[in-house]
Amino acid sequence: MAKGLLLVAFDFTNAHEDEFHDWYDLEHIPERQRIPGFGLCERWISAANPKQAIASYDLAGLPVLASAPYLAIAHENLSPWSKRVAPMCTRLLRFEGEQTLPGDADSPSGAGGLLVNAMNVTPEREAEFNEWYDHEHIPSLAAVPDVLSARRFRDAKGTHRYLALYHLQSPEVPAGAAWKAAASSEWTERLRPHFRDHVRILARRYMRGG
Repeated sequence: MAKGLLLVAFDFTNAHEDEFHDWYDLEHIPERQRIPGFGLCERWISAANPKQAIASYDLAGLPVLASAPYLAIAHENLSPWSKRVAPMCTRLLRFEGEQTLPGDADSPSGAGGLLVNAMNVTPEREAEFNEWYDHEHIPSLAAVPDVLSARRFRDAKGTHRYLALYHLQSPEVPAGAAWKAAASSEWTERLRPHFRDHVRILARRYMRGG
């Protein structure tokens, strides 16, 4: 069974910041950490907008999200606290995907930064898009110093079919010359006009009280 990922991004501008963080830290994340099949559960804050937050959850596989323990706390069974706080927030992305590259790698612990790139691609270029990502783009970025992991996921049902996830030593890594050189190529520029619905969020690790 392929490893899975649940990733959710919110803009919580209209929520009470203290309550939003309390809800995530004291209830929402701990609930999920207790569910069999959930691995590393982490929180992140956008480097560009401190009112945007990401939660990333490693999964043993996507069937975890259809399991009885998860359904007991999700969807219509959300807690009263979740039902009160979540509507105050604007969802930027919810992605439930299977890992396609590389193999069974898990998220590394202790990363200081996270880069999320979610998108669709025009159907006529989808095969080439996947070839480019798998054989040029991910290998090039994975080799950049201070990139701790570079992985790809596919969501067959969500708003965004593809997501690339990069764990970084710090959120400054994509601003460096090595990253910029690795991210730029003729192949990249040829495919870029065919990207659709692009969501890119560069984030730093969330630290409670920090």
